[in-house]
Order: sequence, then structure tokens, then C-alpha cells
Amino acid sequence: MQKREDNAARPPLGTRSTRAVRGRTTTDGPIGVAVVGAGYWGPNLIRNLSGSEDFDLRWVCDLSAERARRVVGRRSDVSITTELDRVLDDPAVGAVAIATPASTHFDVASACIAAGRHVLVEKPLAASVVEGERLVAAAELEGVALMCDHTYCFTGAVAKIRELVECGELGDILYVDSIRINLGIVQRDIDVFWDLAPHDLSILDFILPPTTRPTGVSALGADPLATGQACVGYLALPLAGGGLAHAHVNWLSPTKIRTTVVGGSKRTVVWDDLNPSQRLSVYDRGLDLARDSSDTAAEARRATLISYRVGDMVAPALPETEALGGVIREFGAAIREGRAPVTDGRAGLRVLQILESAGRSLAAGGMTVALPTSPTAGPTGKERERVI
Repeated sequence: MQKREDNAARPPLGTRSTRAVRGRTTTDGPIGVAVVGAGYWGPNLIRNLSGSEDFDLRWVCDLSAERARRVVGRRSDVSITTELDRVLDDPAVGAVAIATPASTHFDVASACIAAGRHVLVEKPLAASVVEGERLVAAAELEGVALMCDHTYCFTGAVAKIRELVECGELGDILYVDSIRINLGIVQRDIDVFWDLAPHDLSILDFILPPTTRPTGVSALGADPLATGQACVGYLALPLAGGGLAHAHVNWLSPTKIRTTVVGGSKRTVVWDDLNPSQRLSVYDRGLDLARDSSDTAAEARRATLISYRVGDMVAPALPETEALGGVIREFGAAIREGRAPVTDGRAGLRVLQILESAGRSLAAGGMTVALPTSPTAGPTGKERERVI
């Protein structure tokens, strides 16, 4: 689910605060929407928005009008432009979905927010924490929804993992291991961490409660082909409570692997995203520790009893629906209900905080860099239920 826009729209931008409309919402019909960027991920947004009952696709904006027309196809009711100004001049447009390079997210999203439009931005939210903070602040000031397209959070598998964590079925989270490797396209402007890790970091942010979030990050990367960017990378993130999360991302693997293991004190869940017949497996296997309460503190360690638990494996049934469709439904619901989306700008900001800290760790040879002690608040349990 990589998203690339090598030649997506970088339309002229202007000052738009005079046209702010304080978040256009409609309750009696579809919301007019535009897509900016018709390259790699844009066509997927266009397809889902075209089929949505919540939205009316009115514009596609891209540097290449020919490419935009090709993606839109025979729909004569969708206007094509290479200028963002024309999109924002249309009073019927209440929302904009952005699928341009990460380096352009801030400029494009800022113009849309200043014009009072609700905004959906593909990952990552912006190219830096500073830009992300400014987008979040601007959206709150203008009273518009700012949503980050953390697509995997809307899969049945991730929703189920989150449910297992929240209901306590897994117990205390001891570790999370993620592998996302494939023979990918080496990016010119970002390394493998910024390209692939946002998926795993957004999932981690979504499934873990605030009390178990990462407290720091250590990054090691390599550029064995001298491409100018780290092509292989490892992230280690100590978790509040004593657990550890780990992510392996790689552009150079001849085989494609997308697995995540969430180990708890009670059960462990294994997610294999490339196995549609059994994406999730929940194992009642592990080890238990028991202490003899009569022992003194000095003897407690020696008296610890270790027993191995070998139970059943359960493969939960999961809905097989397109995750991006869930993103679009949540975006529409947030606009109509006047609330923050489940994967809002603050969720995107938390991912940016880890990515930037990982960059500092990488430059320091893998030194652990502490994350903010008061991270941006995440969705509550009730808010998370909306994606199921």
C-alpha cells in the first residue's frame, strides 16, 4: 500500500483566508469533493470517492491534465484542472483529498484549510513535525476536519487487533514485531523509514492505548547500494510499561512480507496481511510466571516458577472490504457530525514525531531518542469503535 506521487500536482497557491467558510458541511446531500494528485494513490481516492454516497466528486487537480483525464475516464461531470485556485474558487467544494508528494502536503493542505475546506491527506501528514503542528493548529482554528489517510487502520485485521488489546484478551502488551519488506522503488527524496514505516507506526498508534505508547526510538539503517538513502532499516521503540516494539522496513527484499506479531501476557496475535484466507491467528500459547509469596524479596528471583502454556489457536473471521472505503466513510462521517476523524491530524503528528526522532537517532548511530513525554492525545475507545 505504498503511495507515491513523483509528478503529482504542485499547483499555484495563494492567500485564501478571505474565502474561509468555517468548514463547509451539508446534511441533505453529498459533500462536494476534489482530489489533488492523480499519480500513484490519487486514482484509488478518485475511484472510492466516485462510488461514495457521502461525496460528489467535482474536481481532479494535477500538474498533468492529460493524466487527470485518463484517470477520471468518461465521467463528463468531473472537472479537470492544473490549478488549485480553480478548485478552491468553487463554492460547491466542501472537502479536498490530497495525494501529492509529502514535500507538498503542507502548502496544499494549508491553502485548503485556509479556504475552509475539510482535508484528507495521505501519509505522512507533512514533511516535518513543525509543518504537522501548523496544519493541526490551522484546522482547529478554521473549524475544519483534518484527517490523515492511515489506510491500514481501517482494515478488518487492525480493527480486530485493537479490539483484542482494548478488551484485555491479550493481557499486558509485551512486544510488537512488524516486518514490511519488498522489492520497492528507491525514492529520491525520502528514505525507507519515511516511505514504509508510517504504515507500521500508524498501526502501532492506533492499536495501543496511551498508557502503552512508545517512549523513545532507536533507528539503524543501511544504504548498501549507495543510492543516497537508507534502503534497509530497523526501528526499536521502548513502550511505556516495559514492552518493546520493533519494525523492519526494506526496499531490497526479493520477497514481499507483511507481518505483525503482537505479544501479550495472555495471548499473542499474528497478522499476515498477505494471507487472505487466514490473516489473523490468535495463540493461547506462552509462558507464565508464578512466585511463592512466602519467599523473601532476596530469594524471589530464585523462587520464580516458569510454566509454559500451550493452548489453542483461533483464526477470527474478518470482513474483506477495501480499507480505503472505510477511510472515505470516516471522513464523511466526521464532516457531517462535526467531530475529529479517528485518524485525525494529531494521529499523523504523533507518527511524524517518531519519524523525526528516528532520523536523529540514525544520525547518532542508533542512539535512543526520547519521544515527547506528553504526546498528542489519541482517539478514545468510543471513537475507535467507529471504524469497526
